[in-house]
Amino acid sequence: MALDTQIKTQLQSYLLLLKEPVDLVASLDDSAGAKEMLALLEELAGLSDKINLRFDQHARKPSFAVQRGATHKDAAQAVSIRFAGIPMGHEFTSLVLALLQVGGHPLKLEAEKIAQIAALEGLFAFETFISLSCHNCPEVVQALNLMAVINPNISHVMVDGALYQDEVNTRKIMAVPTIFLNGVEFGAGRMGVDEILPKLDQGAEAREAKKLAAKAPYDVLIVGGGPAGASAAIYAARKGLRTGIVAERFGGQVMDTLAIENFISVKETDGPKLVAALEEHVKTYDIDVMNLQRAQSLSAPKAGGLIEVTLENGASLSSKAVIVATGARWKELNIPGEQAYRGKGVAYCPHCDGPLFKGTRVAVVGGGNSGVEAAIDLAGVVSHVTLLQYNDQLTADAILQDKLHSLPNVTVIVHAETTEITGEDEKVNGLIYRDRVSNTLHSVALAGVFVQIGLLPNSAWLKSSGMALSPFNEIEVNAHGQTSLAGVFAAGDVTTVPYKQIIIAMGDGAKASLGAFDYLIRQ
Repeated sequence: MALDTQIKTQLQSYLLLLKEPVDLVASLDDSAGAKEMLALLEELAGLSDKINLRFDQHARKPSFAVQRGATHKDAAQAVSIRFAGIPMGHEFTSLVLALLQVGGHPLKLEAEKIAQIAALEGLFAFETFISLSCHNCPEVVQALNLMAVINPNISHVMVDGALYQDEVNTRKIMAVPTIFLNGVEFGAGRMGVDEILPKLDQGAEAREAKKLAAKAPYDVLIVGGGPAGASAAIYAARKGLRTGIVAERFGGQVMDTLAIENFISVKETDGPKLVAALEEHVKTYDIDVMNLQRAQSLSAPKAGGLIEVTLENGASLSSKAVIVATGARWKELNIPGEQAYRGKGVAYCPHCDGPLFKGTRVAVVGGGNSGVEAAIDLAGVVSHVTLLQYNDQLTADAILQDKLHSLPNVTVIVHAETTEITGEDEKVNGLIYRDRVSNTLHSVALAGVFVQIGLLPNSAWLKSSGMALSPFNEIEVNAHGQTSLAGVFAAGDVTTVPYKQIIIAMGDGAKASLGAFDYLIRQ
């Protein structure tokens, strides 16, 4: 596999940062993938005199390890990072980072977390099954590679599911990223060091809860770290207010969004890039970001005018004003088989999981923009797509419908109510739908079902607060973002504001923050 000139030039400049020698240790067979891998490794070795290519025998072929060279200052401390696949696409950055980190480049991680990882005892053999088109997978791969660099008790193998299809089938993997620890499934979906480490370090959650509970009250506390929350925090900090963000996942659902082409002034971008820019902007202000913390309840203002937000770990945070920006999540079908086969053929991210269904027949449930885009995306990978729409016609934009109808391997069925997802041997084998005109039931043989039917507001945690919610459980807000509770504001997809768009959520966050500031100066 030849790198193009531009990538090669950029890579060569990165490799100048190598401080210590690195060995690329290849285990190859006679496959076409092995030939591509060898070509890539030879190119890498040719770009730096600190990279040495050698060969060994490993159970997974083709694969290669990134190890410390014999004259590396820490050569006695082994590193176990392996790529069972050709890390191009989204995973190319994972390869570059592995080379730099093993080669002695400073680790971009807080000293406290480095010490916590280094202190882990026991053996932790991780395997992460990925697809090269998955934008959630690199965070997991990079986190586990980093941990393997820090602690010799931790090993990590990235496995490209498309290259190791037999292993994917044997382990019944139907979604990426899927992580195994010591041969047992450890988790699925996007995870970083902050999420993985507490699962390995007993007592970490209690220590974190104690630290959070000791924090002084805020002027403005934002619950939620998506576009609305980030915007609200920036506006509050610019007013000189003591500002905090508590978020289950910074970036929210935008992290799972691919093509973004309607963010005004930015011709095109994607979710992870936009979130990275948001995070960088937030960090330029004195904003206390408490990531990976889920809110459990909110209490209306008590004596002293402070509002209390209780977290799932037991800690409580208090603030003079609160802005709720918890966003929304994928709506589920809530039919038999959906939960039983989630991650075993039932999926919600066609771009991530689509490659695992290569050559099979799949269904997309939903005829809006997200459903039609998913069907178009999948049609280029799978053998056939059946799109089921509950109503009598698709509701997606005309340009998307035209593209969909031009594809020869897509069937559109309207008036279709999906009633059950069926399976066998722990994976999906079809679905059943009811024709809403004839009232007859039909079954479709499938390997996967992609659910794309809209969003649900993340507001369940507020029900005991007495806050007014709409019949759809959205937070009711006025023109200033004020909720029914004094000092509590809300913004973005969790509210009754129409049109759930990133740019609208950002404006909403700014408005709620200005509303909160106006409220505070009048107290």
